[in-house]
Amino acid sequence: MVKKTVLRHPRTSAVALGAVVGAAALALTLTAPAGAAKAEEQTPKRKPTVVLVHGAFVDGSTWNGVIERLQRDGYPVVAAANPLRGLANDADALRSLLGSIDGPIVLASHSYGGSVISEAAAGNPQVRALVYIAAFALEKGESVTELNSRFPGADLGSALNPVPFALPGGGTGIDLYIKPDKFHDVFAADVPTSLTNLAAAAQRPVAASVFDDEPSEAAWTTIPSWDLITTEDKAITPEAQRFMAERAHAHTVEVKASHAVTASQPDVVTRLIEQAARSTAR
Repeated sequence: MVKKTVLRHPRTSAVALGAVVGAAALALTLTAPAGAAKAEEQTPKRKPTVVLVHGAFVDGSTWNGVIERLQRDGYPVVAAANPLRGLANDADALRSLLGSIDGPIVLASHSYGGSVISEAAAGNPQVRALVYIAAFALEKGESVTELNSRFPGADLGSALNPVPFALPGGGTGIDLYIKPDKFHDVFAADVPTSLTNLAAAAQRPVAASVFDDEPSEAAWTTIPSWDLITTEDKAITPEAQRFMAERAHAHTVEVKASHAVTASQPDVVTRLIEQAARSTAR
């Protein structure tokens, strides 16, 4: 069953976890040498590295507010550059990056980035938690197109502009951009237009093929997951997000936000990522 929280006041501060000390631990402290206890106090537990994976139409800067908050709280952070060229290619790129990181990892994603982390994290013992921020958590053999057809109502599809590009081995692919005059309303309605105008001009296109690519792995079946559902989302319907979160048995939070929640409500996003990170210390 999905553990679900509805955020009605998303900018309130998170409640700190309390420490629970059992009688056995107290007895051990009393009998241990004073020097050993002091050394333990002076050696803080290492925090996991948080790897952030952006989705289509944006780049790593979409995480800027989240990165600032995570770093302030002492977390090592890497914002991965998602190539947006195809699910297998994008997952390979992320898999290589994860292999360069020492220690435990919390892997967080936005939008199409969820498809990438589900593929890339499978079988990696360093990845201790997955976080889906208004993101796809697909099953094996299930494409974005197929899932969206089961939960119609998103406006993003009708706002896309296809642009042909030459494939390296010959032939033609299709890049998708959001039409600039539609970017604010369908992608980031709760972000100021002064910022969405810039984002629309600088957007990263995504190969249209990614929406029909079928994952061969679903890492959320073996790795604990957290899910932030955006109830004002016009890119991935809230119903689709809830379905995926429930199927994954994710720890779920709902927030009134657009698809661009990483930019509009970084506090909420950071709190959920840190909740997942704290679970890795248990």
